[in-house]
Amino acid sequence: MGALAFFASLSLFAGACNQSNTQQNNMSETIIPAGLATDTATFATGCFWCTEAIFQELKGVLKVTSGYSGGTVVKPSYEEVCSGNTGHAECLQIVYDPKVISFDELLEVFWESHDPTTLNRQGNDVGTQYRSAIFYHNAEQKQKAEHYKAELEKSKAYENPIVTEITPFSHFYAAENYHQDYYRLHGSQPYCTFVIRPKVEKFEKVFKDKLKSKN
Repeated sequence: MGALAFFASLSLFAGACNQSNTQQNNMSETIIPAGLATDTATFATGCFWCTEAIFQELKGVLKVTSGYSGGTVVKPSYEEVCSGNTGHAECLQIVYDPKVISFDELLEVFWESHDPTTLNRQGNDVGTQYRSAIFYHNAEQKQKAEHYKAELEKSKAYENPIVTEITPFSHFYAAENYHQDYYRLHGSQPYCTFVIRPKVEKFEKVFKDKLKSKN
């Protein structure tokens, strides 16, 4: 039984990032209505180019920022993180409306959008910066992450043990502007065409009822 089947049974609902791009793009700004109560989730799923595009499509997700977390270096550069010496993981900072989408639902997408059983690796991207991790912001997020990880293990949703790190959130550093909205801005590039697009298309089929309107 895969992770999706596992979550459905609980009725939750229904990498070659080492490539360099010197082109600078302004980070897209999302206007969040004043007074709206939001929550934040921070996930590491390997190359942030791949899963940024996925979480951006979910209804209730207001902003997705690619960046770095989990390490010891303050305001690291992409090159520093790629060295594997900063302790940081490439990750996503997700601001969402909990009245529209829950942390449980975000967790389902987290488990489905990458392989949580490969240690310090996603596909061809290898190194601690590509590790699977949930950086929890409060006790409730910690409890949910640990619970679902344990239940997924118990249900044998994956052939191999889950190695996802569940650790307290400390700091998040936004990645350079050219990493933001990467798929939206560079969708015709080979990496986007052959690596990211298949992931996005698979995601859109599985979670079609949770996607934002494209109109």
